[in-house]
Amino acid sequence: MKTKAAPSPTLPKRISLVTQTAQSLRDALRAGHWQEHLPGERELCARLQVSRITLRAALDELQRAGLLEVAPGQRRSIKVKPARSGAGAHSRVIALISPEPLLALAPVSMFLADELRKNLARAGFNLELHVSAACYSAHPARALDDLVARSSAAAWVVFGSREPMQNWFIRYQLPCLVAGSCALGTGLPSMDFDYRATCRHAGGWLRSKGHRHIALILPEGAYGGDMDSEQGFREALAGDGATTLLVLRHDGTAAHLCALLDKALRRAHPPTACIVARAMHVLTVMMHLMQRGLRIPRDMAVLSRDDENFLQHAIPSVARYAASPTQYARRLSLAARKLAETGALRPRAIRIMPELIAGESV
Repeated sequence: MKTKAAPSPTLPKRISLVTQTAQSLRDALRAGHWQEHLPGERELCARLQVSRITLRAALDELQRAGLLEVAPGQRRSIKVKPARSGAGAHSRVIALISPEPLLALAPVSMFLADELRKNLARAGFNLELHVSAACYSAHPARALDDLVARSSAAAWVVFGSREPMQNWFIRYQLPCLVAGSCALGTGLPSMDFDYRATCRHAGGWLRSKGHRHIALILPEGAYGGDMDSEQGFREALAGDGATTLLVLRHDGTAAHLCALLDKALRRAHPPTACIVARAMHVLTVMMHLMQRGLRIPRDMAVLSRDDENFLQHAIPSVARYAASPTQYARRLSLAARKLAETGALRPRAIRIMPELIAGESV
């Protein structure tokens, strides 16, 4: 007599991006995120960071479920009533604010946003992207008021940010995590690379190489990590009257950066070494110096404070500080998830120390 075979276990289902997108929209509809009609497809694609094909498939799913209604030539009408009132209450949405679209950011920032989305999705959260340069201005209150009024996010993650933006989140006691550094004394949790320790090490290393006139090249603006970089460098040179530090702050354009370099090279004691923030600006510095006939590192040493994959292809190889973006994204995701679940984190600064990759440019 044959024994009946035991039933096979149910195979686990892989959650598709369409399903995640539909769930994110469903949560937003039940939270009362929009009134009467959905926004246009372009806005939804930008906010959810999905393609139009994925978005339309998710919208079709919600339409079949009776949550949306579409009339020919008209916007999508919302047919579900909000399940609750109060922005952020029990929401499974975490909002990410960026000053620029992801495609305009450095590659590592794009990677962090993508890893953050994937890590949070595994924990049942949806990441919602908001691009707003106005939130990073000297007077961000109006832009932030409007943004928070339109969102049901349980927590906010901000790329970079400046002191006025940080103070606004503190004033309204909204759960916020800074992916970057906060201004000194600002009571928000933050996570960043340890730029202060990095530049303190860089200053000592360049001094040990015999450099006595050093330039620190930073973008304009009061971002916490850049302020920490200058502080660390000055600590490395404290008490050394023979070594001078020249801080060059540029507006982000190649033309302005090159003009500042030319002016520095005309000084009575021009720099013989420079440390550059932002990997994209390292290439501008190196190419401009070589165009001026300077040899790297014989005439000018170049050290990058940051790392990007494209620096591996530069000749001469670039000396730089590197840390694992995967580790950073994992820790940032855990902190964001905890903030969304509990509504609060201790206002402490979590710092990850990069390691020096000694290339041929120093």
